[in-house]
Amino acid sequence: MEAVSHSRIRFLTAALLFIFGVIVLRLFWMQVVQHDKYSVLANNEQVRKLIVPANRGEIYALDMGKPVHLVLNEPVFTVFADPVIIDEPDEIVNSVRSIAGGTARSGLEKLVRAKPSRYQILATNVTRKQAKMLKDKNLTGLGFQPTTRRIYPEKELASQVLGFVNAEGKGQYGVESGLDKRLRGTDGLLQSVTDPNNVPLTIGKNNLRKPAINGENIVLTIDRNIQSYTEQALKHGMKKAGATFGSALVMNPQDGSVVAMANFPTYKPEEFTKVMDPAAFNNAIISSPYEPGSVMKTFTLATGIDRGVVTPESTYLNTDKITVDDRTIENAAKGQLGQVSMQTALNWSLNTGMVTIAQRLGDGNYINSRARNTMYSYLHDKFRLGKETGIDIAGEAAGYMVPPNSGEGNAVRYSNMSFGQGMNLTMLQVASGFSAMVNGGEYYSPRIVAGTVNEDGEYVAGEKPKSKGQVIKSATSSQMRKMIYDARRAFHADGDKKGYFVGGKTGTSQTLVNGKYDFGQTVGTYLGFGGDTAPKYVIMIQVSAPGKALEGNTHAMPIFTDISNWMIDYLQLRPRS
Repeated sequence: MEAVSHSRIRFLTAALLFIFGVIVLRLFWMQVVQHDKYSVLANNEQVRKLIVPANRGEIYALDMGKPVHLVLNEPVFTVFADPVIIDEPDEIVNSVRSIAGGTARSGLEKLVRAKPSRYQILATNVTRKQAKMLKDKNLTGLGFQPTTRRIYPEKELASQVLGFVNAEGKGQYGVESGLDKRLRGTDGLLQSVTDPNNVPLTIGKNNLRKPAINGENIVLTIDRNIQSYTEQALKHGMKKAGATFGSALVMNPQDGSVVAMANFPTYKPEEFTKVMDPAAFNNAIISSPYEPGSVMKTFTLATGIDRGVVTPESTYLNTDKITVDDRTIENAAKGQLGQVSMQTALNWSLNTGMVTIAQRLGDGNYINSRARNTMYSYLHDKFRLGKETGIDIAGEAAGYMVPPNSGEGNAVRYSNMSFGQGMNLTMLQVASGFSAMVNGGEYYSPRIVAGTVNEDGEYVAGEKPKSKGQVIKSATSSQMRKMIYDARRAFHADGDKKGYFVGGKTGTSQTLVNGKYDFGQTVGTYLGFGGDTAPKYVIMIQVSAPGKALEGNTHAMPIFTDISNWMIDYLQLRPRS
């Protein structure tokens, strides 16, 4: 009996040791070998993460130098679910869908059952009233995060400059997209370990509180009053001209600031989902290159004067046509025959005068490689035509200017370029280069950001704009101002306020239809400046319509005059003695 007892004890001991060994091995397997796996499972059960949304920065315009709101944030809620603790998924789906409506996310049935996730967004931009209706249902696993959505107190004012914010909170078009990183800020994170009843514990290395960093409040260079009047004048002028599309740009030539930028048709950013044609979102001033036509004659003259091959008094024999290789180029305005000056060529917008300048940049009789290289150097490299300006608005196009060393960069192409054909440029490029031409010769990159508003509500101006360099001599700029002023006085100054320094140039360009110029469908452009003793503003106007021949002098110029006269009063300029 004693032997049997000892045998049983040894068996039980061995069995216990075996069981203990299995337990130890299992614990080793779970705690060491598969530590990461079970840590993740534990975190999913015990650690709750909550995104703390950053407030998107607001956007301001200037009103007599003081910031005024163009874009505000309105308090709304993001509705989220914790699938781990939901006990009525179908009720949550039905409630969110019926109350939140169009703000609810698609696929709610999957989102509320997406275990082991602890955070699933079910709806965004839910109003305070909608959030209260959902809260009153006391649905377990449903949470609410306060956030904001964009509202626009000025309705459609400067809409294509601003852009909008989509349902996912991302900026689309305009500065909302171009400055999205600065505006959106950085979301914060609230993470805590919870007990089985989902109550946060006050201790634990996994507890984390990372505050959100709100986006910057951006102040634009846009002047609210100038923008408002520019839109009004453009709309009125388009109706009078019978134009379907129109754009107006107003800049400060002394520092590159864009003070107004308007396009029609337009839209209301708060109602961007109702827009049927997405083309309404585009800012044509920066995104739609075109052949600017005769306004480019000012650039050709500036190049010729700066290089010393012509002066305003220089003459040439005008026969109303000129031959370049196998092409004959004619003037649109005929009759100024014989020896005429370059001032006359600008006044009457004579193509032959501009081709003559191009020839004189070469050997005097032909637009050779030296002439083409010189023109390209001035137009593309100095005046920065045919390249992006870098303005902080999404959708900017570079346009195109044919280099002189390419197959298409021949004498015929450059003769056409001398009077504004054979190139594709944006209005912003042309107006920026023109600003340098009349401001003393200094190029300033166009800018749309004036500064910021800090957390204390104080306006903090940005760095003072710096010149990109002298593109033409100061003396050349002075001569060009007088020539452009005299050109306007010759035909178009009747509507100007008396005693002010206002100059401008018309442009009428054909459009390409199926690869060929359609002379029955033209774009009317007017480009000019105004001021007292020096240019204080540059205005560029463009109007067009399918199947219509719109002209710079008849259809675009009156809009310029309207805005110019208003600017003189608004800026309180004093007439010259």
